[in-house]
Amino acid sequence: MSEHWKVGKEEKKGLKRETEFCVLIGVIDEKHTETQVLEYLDELQFLAETAGAQTEKVFTQRMPHPHVKSFVGSGKLEEIRVFIETHENISLAIFDDDLTGKQTSFLEEYLKVKIVDRSSLILDIFAERAQTAQAKTQVELAQMQYLLPRLRGLWTHLERQRGGIGMRGPGEQEIETDRRIVRDKISQLKKKLEKIDQQAQTQRKNRGELIRVSLVGYTNVGKSTLMNVLSKSEVFAENKLFATLDTTVRKVVWEATPFLLSDTVGFIRKLPHHLVESFKSTLDEVRESDILVHVVDMSHPQHEDQIHTVQNTLTELNSGDKTTLMVLNKLDKYREMNFDDFLEEEIRQEITEGLKEKYKNQFNLPVILISAHTKENIELLRDTLYEMILEEYEKRYPYQTKSW
Repeated sequence: MSEHWKVGKEEKKGLKRETEFCVLIGVIDEKHTETQVLEYLDELQFLAETAGAQTEKVFTQRMPHPHVKSFVGSGKLEEIRVFIETHENISLAIFDDDLTGKQTSFLEEYLKVKIVDRSSLILDIFAERAQTAQAKTQVELAQMQYLLPRLRGLWTHLERQRGGIGMRGPGEQEIETDRRIVRDKISQLKKKLEKIDQQAQTQRKNRGELIRVSLVGYTNVGKSTLMNVLSKSEVFAENKLFATLDTTVRKVVWEATPFLLSDTVGFIRKLPHHLVESFKSTLDEVRESDILVHVVDMSHPQHEDQIHTVQNTLTELNSGDKTTLMVLNKLDKYREMNFDDFLEEEIRQEITEGLKEKYKNQFNLPVILISAHTKENIELLRDTLYEMILEEYEKRYPYQTKSW
């Protein structure tokens, strides 16, 4: 696996969480190349580390599509079982795609360890990171929507006893009772979320007529660090996926011009649809923004894929046509990874300028290269963003001088 993903070793207060050991499993199907799947698994490893699990081995298999019962083929499954048996510390198998209830039940019985798929792993991280009532409700709603179609698989222990008198009926009734409970809970959570959304909408209206700027981007690209630099306020920033789950809004004043700066939840590839749906209300801040600052980790080998993921998500949110500034972050790390000590400064400049021009032409957006960590080019970013904010104010109030 690539060493690109690193997890910070910051100490946390409270109960110490024991590290679990896991294996990762992915399928190279006809829709994805081997490089793409390895990159997804690299990301899955980082997700696992964020959730508190250490990866012992990664398994991949080439198949036209995942097996309907066991996800991977019987030979590969036996190989995984033998590896788990010979490594007693392993208590978890994580699959890179969503599993059905029946697949989960079969795999748990065969491998004798806890089975987790990509969606449930992300939901686990979200549940841990949720702080506000809105985020907690959204996570619970997403968990219930994830659980509903998988209830049947959870009751397969009754299916094996079909011949037993009285066993099949109660089993079916139990499933239906559980489904009704989950559906009722989903309905309650949606109503609760609507109420919270109305309150949040009122709060946004009460912020007056200030221009709104939102930091958007893939998860772990440095949005929260940049938020701290631009607003000079302490927002939680950590080298983990989904360090920020709740939208943070700060009022910033530059040269007597105020505006609102928001830090939003990061996007990710293969994000489950029900999770996107549940978190659309959190992303209302993006929808109602005047300017988007699309932050990119230029040191990441797959940063171009990440840009497309973010742009696709913005299009889903009907925010793809907003005034946008692309900020290529982690310039210091990019140089460290791609330039050797003997490379002349002039050639370094040519390469970084070429990269800037490439994305400027490709995405038809203004582009700035910065390092939020070392604060390189932060003044240039401030000046560019300040000009964009002034332009937005002029558009909004063309016939008057606004007194703040």
